[in-house]
Amino acid sequence: MTAYLDHAATTPMLPAALAAMTEQLAVVGNPSSLHRTGRAARRAVEESRERIARSLGARPSEVVFTSGGTESDNLAVKGTYWARRDRDPARVRLLVGATEHHAVLDCVDFLVAHEGAKVTWLECTADGVIEPATLRAAIESDPGSVALVSVMWANNEVGAVQDIRALADVAHEFEIPLHTDAVQAAGHLPVDFAACGADLMSVTAHKLGGPIGVGALVVRRGAELVPLTHGGGQERQVRSGTLDTPAIVGFAAAVVEATASMETEAARLVALRDDLIERAMAIAPDIRPSGVWHRGDGASRLPGNVHLLVPGCDGDSLLYLLDAAGVSCSTGSACQAGVPQPSHVLLAMGVAETDARGALRLTLGHTSTAADVDTFIDALPAAIERARRAREATAS
Repeated sequence: MTAYLDHAATTPMLPAALAAMTEQLAVVGNPSSLHRTGRAARRAVEESRERIARSLGARPSEVVFTSGGTESDNLAVKGTYWARRDRDPARVRLLVGATEHHAVLDCVDFLVAHEGAKVTWLECTADGVIEPATLRAAIESDPGSVALVSVMWANNEVGAVQDIRALADVAHEFEIPLHTDAVQAAGHLPVDFAACGADLMSVTAHKLGGPIGVGALVVRRGAELVPLTHGGGQERQVRSGTLDTPAIVGFAAAVVEATASMETEAARLVALRDDLIERAMAIAPDIRPSGVWHRGDGASRLPGNVHLLVPGCDGDSLLYLLDAAGVSCSTGSACQAGVPQPSHVLLAMGVAETDARGALRLTLGHTSTAADVDTFIDALPAAIERARRAREATAS
């Protein structure tokens, strides 16, 4: 028996998305061409844009197609920084959540190293939440220097959900735009671009049942952006490049299905998640979930997110041992120069480095079943025992 518990990395394509994309793959046509086949491809793109916008609470004109979340984050952060700094050279400061995905963190590091940017990292609570008062204090220290605020909607590691509306309200008091990485939130939580107050929002298809390699940056009217790519002037001159019509069609089908079934699916995943957490904690009394967790709560934590701290173990050892037992999951660590490093997310939440090294992330999705949970729970005791022996041997 095998169990795929890494849906936050990539979730299998939904049948409707696979069917829609497969059908479109058989149709020729560049949506930038003016002839009949080109116009047919353009119609498929624009109808998909309308469906995605409607599902995410946006206007079709606000949806800019990209290759995925990383490109969307880079376009939002770099494009806004350059536009705001060029108009007002004093605006060189970025206010960024300390627990962001590396698609934002590394983008910010680039701007600091090469473009004269300065960064203020927004601290979070022990549950991974950035409070509006923290953002306000960071802005008020020098409001005229801020180019952009960027805070992710739901954390990819620990599943913590931010109050984007409250954060956007604070930013807008000072006429500062806010970007949110909603890659993990879209299709899993109620995401309404118009209601949330964000000025820019990154989404991607493969986290919600669409194909890999397509996503969008939702851009509020009036937002200032400098393009990262130049060429044919597609996507309102914001993102040049031939549009991937089949992927966009599959993306739209996935968004529509994921949002339509979100309420019932969230309840199902919360039940599986809570069962997994409680049974894992019963195996070893020192195992604990990181971040906020309350049984039945699918609002303050992503419904399918399980993040466990397993003392006395290295996360990488657990991952490989579980993989050998047929369980696919992730750790809470990153590898830099070949050396595993504890998660920056957990360190920002105040987790001790020794505990952070024993983190394990398991994420459930639309194909997850109770049997997957059983497979993990059956494999966990032996994996913990061997991982602890391995760490003890290394220490000695």
